[in-house]
Amino acid sequence: MGELDKVKLKEYLDGIVAKGVPSVDLIVYKDHKEVFRYLTGTVDKEHKTAVSKDQLYLMFSMTKVQTMTAVLKLIEEGKLSLEDEVGKYLPAYKNLSVETDGKIEPLKEPLKLWQLVSMQSGLDYDLSRPGIVRVLKEKGMKASTKEIVDSFAESPLKFEPGTHFLYSLSHDVAAAIVEVVSGMRFSEYLDRTIWKPLDFKHTFFAKPDNSGLEGLAQQYICDDNGRIVLMEQTCNYQLSDNYESGGAGLISCTEDYAKLADTLACGGISKEGVRILKPETVELIKNNLLCEASLNDIATSMGRVGYGYGIGMQVLLHPEKIGSTSPKGVFGWDGAAGSCVTMDSASKTSLVYVQHVRNHGESYAMIHPTLRDMVFGK
Repeated sequence: MGELDKVKLKEYLDGIVAKGVPSVDLIVYKDHKEVFRYLTGTVDKEHKTAVSKDQLYLMFSMTKVQTMTAVLKLIEEGKLSLEDEVGKYLPAYKNLSVETDGKIEPLKEPLKLWQLVSMQSGLDYDLSRPGIVRVLKEKGMKASTKEIVDSFAESPLKFEPGTHFLYSLSHDVAAAIVEVVSGMRFSEYLDRTIWKPLDFKHTFFAKPDNSGLEGLAQQYICDDNGRIVLMEQTCNYQLSDNYESGGAGLISCTEDYAKLADTLACGGISKEGVRILKPETVELIKNNLLCEASLNDIATSMGRVGYGYGIGMQVLLHPEKIGSTSPKGVFGWDGAAGSCVTMDSASKTSLVYVQHVRNHGESYAMIHPTLRDMVFGK
């Protein structure tokens, strides 16, 4: 990692706002020290309210970083194993089926936790699947995380687990497993193992309509013509008032996420000396779990050429394939509104970038890779 060019980094962020993204926020930590922070733009419909340091955002799939940290904690404590069958904790998953060439048949082998966390489960991201519709009809907004997650098993999987990569509801299932193993609501477990130890100030689960929520940045979306326009303040991944989505349910702020990113980049210990994971547990994240077919899937379906995928996060395996100056082993994930978290345990460096624009393809194709190389590159 070379010396951080703060002037160029600021100019780049200003350029993102100049091109239409209403606001951006970036924090970079190195070995527990905040070495860069810059936020600019507005967060209201009228474009009059400046973004603040404790601004709230829908984090969408950046939630997965916390969910996988929770799973890793239970693995470290010997309460979970990557080789465990999912049906051991969620009996509804003991009799899964798979659809192959138009035929629905029982699975050849049980679904295992490592296939779940690596998005090789065979599940998809269909929020209108029959099981979800049934449970919400029967239970309404009182439907629990486990009740909804159990319903996923009513539909056949898309392939035999472990044979392909398909971005899916897998991490929502992982959250339900955390509930079963810990004996707590998912939010309670996160509060006990992450939020309180790291002194999070503004992190909690969204509700389906976010009614009465103050401080949430206005959400935008790219329309079919590429224009950034207003959209409703909703999180469609929160399926009921009681559902806590391990895949996309959190509202948080850049500062809270930066604390977690710094902790993971520094081997699981926080700036204040609080250890949430052992260094060897953090390193497990970077072990690529994808087979060759799955590596091709993540490259073609998500544009992640040169990347593998470990325990719930992408890991840079071949920087030379994409002309990246970042080192092998940089890991992290992103969210549907264009945010991302990227970490490197070798240099103890992390970045958290937040914006609030849905369907913004440039975030994943250009902004995240550029920030990665500006921060971690040689």
